[in-house]
Amino acid sequence: MTARIIDGKLIAAELRGRVAQEVARVQREHALTPGLAVVLVGNDPASEVYVRSKHKQTQAAGMASFEHRLPADVAQAELLALIASLNRDPAVHGILVQLPLPKSLNTEKIINAIDPAKDVDGLHPNNAGRLAAGLPALSPCTPLGCIILSKSVHASLEGLNAIVIGRSNLVGRPLVQLLLNENATVTIAHSRSRDLAQLCARADLVYAAVGKAEMVRGDWIRPGATVIDVGINRLPGADGKTRLVGDVAFQEASEVAGAITPVPGGVGQMTVACLLVNTLRAACAIHGLPPPKV
Repeated sequence: MTARIIDGKLIAAELRGRVAQEVARVQREHALTPGLAVVLVGNDPASEVYVRSKHKQTQAAGMASFEHRLPADVAQAELLALIASLNRDPAVHGILVQLPLPKSLNTEKIINAIDPAKDVDGLHPNNAGRLAAGLPALSPCTPLGCIILSKSVHASLEGLNAIVIGRSNLVGRPLVQLLLNENATVTIAHSRSRDLAQLCARADLVYAAVGKAEMVRGDWIRPGATVIDVGINRLPGADGKTRLVGDVAFQEASEVAGAITPVPGGVGQMTVACLLVNTLRAACAIHGLPPPKV
């Protein structure tokens, strides 16, 4: 069996197109331009790449993009004051503080300072709690992207057995809640779970978000299962350069799975697209408009 490759780049582009159409509609019908503010502290190279991508795609969707760059040694009080200002700014409907933050800053306090209605990263305890309770909430972008990719293969996730490997607040835990909302049967596992290979072998849906390069092997995968690889790891290549791999041994798994996401070109493409979705949803909710059709 050769797995179908789930084209995250194509699916993300289609999603961004639908967002742009809805942005144009709310501008036309309600004179509302959704606005996203991104805060970058320090000059981490990977974070700078992400922020540039977010800025470019936000503008391409017809939204307002606001960037705030602060030095790595910024005082926590200054960052909190900026967030308070963005909370009050009527032109800003989504606030994203790029993680990770320097160790001198208290990440929990920073996240908690964001207005939950503008928390497009879905990390504020209010949004996490609402998601856990099955209530409408802004969900973290990567798990949201995982669900959309899964639905590109399965019209419905209802009744399917899913395993989520990884329990982070950013991916694993909210992904479990989103799957439960889809009426899937969910197992949450991690690097210390016993008989992990056997747990995977029972799953129709495998989500690998453990942060260990190629940890999930091909013989763990149930024939025909859908595999969503969230991991991004760098390994040394034969030419001295590094190569990107996921948490799944792609070549092995693709010989068994029914469908699989590549790394790169899979889940990572969806994260920024879902950030645009959340910003649009937040703008409509803040202004009392019906949810957008994205």
